[in-house]
Amino acid sequence: MEKSTDVPGKNIAVIAYLTIIGAIIALFMNNEPKHTFARVHTRQAFGLHLMFHGFAIFSSVWFNQYALYGLYLCYIVLWVYGFIGALSNKEQIVPIVGPYFQKWFTFIQ
Repeated sequence: MEKSTDVPGKNIAVIAYLTIIGAIIALFMNNEPKHTFARVHTRQAFGLHLMFHGFAIFSSVWFNQYALYGLYLCYIVLWVYGFIGALSNKEQIVPIVGPYFQKWFTFIQ
């Protein structure tokens, strides 16, 4: 029989990856009590969603079909990496942009 070793704040971390609305909901859900696991993943998810929407707006002005393919591929790979980390109870940082998200979004407590 396996033991379930759920980390406090795991549900909040998973909700943060669902959409940008989920990331905003996770911000408010992690107000009291504050979980470090949820904070790490909320910062990652919030940054990924903002990055995706920002580049999507930029790409809609400067339309290049191949740039959009690269944007979607990058977003999906980083999103899956972070989401699997949240599901497997790991505080892993998303490659390349993850350390920046942790530094920039310090308002997420």
